[in-house]
Amino acid sequence: MDAPTMLQVSRHTHPETGDGLVVELTLDRPEAMNAISTAFAQEITATTAVLAADPSVRAVVLTSAHDRAFCVGADLKERNGFTDAQMMDHRLVSKQAYRGVLDLPVPAIAAVEGYALGGGLELALSCDLIVAGEGATLALPEVGVGVIPGGGGTQLLTRRVGWSRAASMIFTARRLTAQEGRDLGVVDELVGAGSARERALALAATIAANSPVAVRNAKRAMRVGMGTDLAAGLDIEDGAWRATAFSGDRAEGVAAFAEKRTPRWPGR
Repeated sequence: MDAPTMLQVSRHTHPETGDGLVVELTLDRPEAMNAISTAFAQEITATTAVLAADPSVRAVVLTSAHDRAFCVGADLKERNGFTDAQMMDHRLVSKQAYRGVLDLPVPAIAAVEGYALGGGLELALSCDLIVAGEGATLALPEVGVGVIPGGGGTQLLTRRVGWSRAASMIFTARRLTAQEGRDLGVVDELVGAGSARERALALAATIAANSPVAVRNAKRAMRVGMGTDLAAGLDIEDGAWRATAFSGDRAEGVAAFAEKRTPRWPGR
């Protein structure tokens, strides 16, 4: 008998075309507040790999089936019994899961309600945008249990909010309210408690209405260029522009504008 899935996948189709444009990934391990076990990490990796290879996907929303927690991070109960060798094996599996979210070629949005702690916040940081409900609690508390953020937190948070703000969060292991997270720039949009999923799906639908070729190339130029100097970044942008400017989407976009109609993106 197959093990129950901990990651629910649903498609939200366009009301007119029926295309599966927005994919919702729902973390669903309620007994552990979505703590990431080895099996859960493997499921995230496998699912994101499928989505990354699917040209019909235009945006991804990562959410939780339960308002109490988005994700509380690593499954410490599972780790407690690990040998050093098992810990290293789990490390590789865990890294793949976070990279699976980070490397999605389409925009990803985290809808955070409740606790987003440690690896849970790192899952959200691996997305491009974070929408949080007013009752959310955010933290990277790893130094308090003798480790450091290992799902990209030291790098992604610093890039998002700057050195001193990231240092304050990571070095103190303190918890932030959703409002504090918004004030610091950890959270992009703050909404009423219980409304994060609805807002994230609406935002994803807005993104999905645009040219999929243009959106994918814009994300690639931004992500790749962010790690280079300005001159190299501009060259990366130029390559992405050329790949978009001579695409079927660009031709359709111009034609639709001239004809004053909604574009029917070929996605190539």
